[in-house]
Amino acid sequence: MLLGAWPIGGVKHSSIQNPHEKSGKCRFIILCSSYALFLVIGAAIISVIEAPQLDKYQRELIETKDKFAQRNPCINHDDLEKFIGEVLKASSKGISALRNATSEPNWTFGQALFFSTTVVTTIGYGHVTPLSQTGKLFCLIYAMIGIPLTLVLLSAAVERLMTPCNWMLGLLNSKLGHLYQPFNIRILHLSIIIFIVLILFFGIPTALFAYFEEQWSLMDAFYYCFISLTTIGLGDYIPGDDPDIDYRSIYKIGTTCYLIMGLIAVMLTLNVFYDIPQLNLGQLFTESRAATFDGESEKLRSTHNPCYSGPTGFYMPQRDEEIRAVVRIRPHQADSPSPEDPTPLHAKDIRIP
Repeated sequence: MLLGAWPIGGVKHSSIQNPHEKSGKCRFIILCSSYALFLVIGAAIISVIEAPQLDKYQRELIETKDKFAQRNPCINHDDLEKFIGEVLKASSKGISALRNATSEPNWTFGQALFFSTTVVTTIGYGHVTPLSQTGKLFCLIYAMIGIPLTLVLLSAAVERLMTPCNWMLGLLNSKLGHLYQPFNIRILHLSIIIFIVLILFFGIPTALFAYFEEQWSLMDAFYYCFISLTTIGLGDYIPGDDPDIDYRSIYKIGTTCYLIMGLIAVMLTLNVFYDIPQLNLGQLFTESRAATFDGESEKLRSTHNPCYSGPTGFYMPQRDEEIRAVVRIRPHQADSPSPEDPTPLHAKDIRIP
């Protein structure tokens, strides 16, 4: 008996793997290894960049604390350490010791709306958290319901925005289809979408945040926009946390609307990107058999976002249209086969009455 084969019910079943499956596993192993290497390289680079800066801030903090102790010798060092610990503990819960009694509290309606949005969109800055056990339980239940609901909302919004995107792609095909390949036109279409998203949801908001947040530079504002709309949500920059900002609740509500619309724009861009088969590299690792680019080019005719220019001119099928075989139409008088016709039945053209 051959190695890897065994009898079941008198029939030998070979366990030899398909070459395509083996190549798919090899590509997946390479992907995992490359990803692990990517994480290690990122950790090494960020450690080299940030470690000296952290040491610098730590030395400055120790010097400041020592100078304060020298100017105030009557203060007990242990009491000072306890006070600093309480301030840090309160800060981790979203309570700042720098705020006066006249400033707005954390849980105004605007702040609460901002918090609930960061929960259901999985941004999760972490600068403000529920303090009570009841609030934590409610946050869990609210997230379990809100996260799927948010995904449905974002997907539905992107689906509707694909209509004008398809119209734009069709316009580009009709104008440039006789000059360029469909892939090149799709790259141009993607570039236009990216440019619009960058201007509306990164450029303009960066300028606005830098204007309203006096302590933010343009780089800080752009950094906040990117970290938020990619749902990373580090929480080191939060708009509206400065107590001196007027109308903080309205400012928070406006930021909430920006986050939701920005997430939709980012998802739309990714959707347009992955609709280009040649750029959808995930297929190399998710399919057991890698399709060739020639085969993938047929996806340009799929019913999701299809627009292509072929020998017969521009064509854009409807969403509910299915791919149908092309048949030849002959006159009705030729429909009935002649007894003298020696052509086999399977070789005849399909005729539609």
